[in-house]
Amino acid sequence: MQDENRTVTEETQTTPRKVRLPGFITGEEVGLGDVVQRVTYAMGIRPCGGCERRAAAMNRWMVFTR
Repeated sequence: MQDENRTVTEETQTTPRKVRLPGFITGEEVGLGDVVQRVTYAMGIRPCGGCERRAAAMNRWMVFTR
């Protein structure tokens, strides 16, 4: 019953999952969206407005740490 009382903002503002990858990340935390964005840019794919929104959503979902 308590889950039904949660608002949409509480569900969307969860903390991202953190995945530890020693040796892969050399600096600060990197979001999944940033990783995908870098790979697609390196492949020559041009980003669009939707790409920015998807990258932000993926960054909220998962973060790579050292």
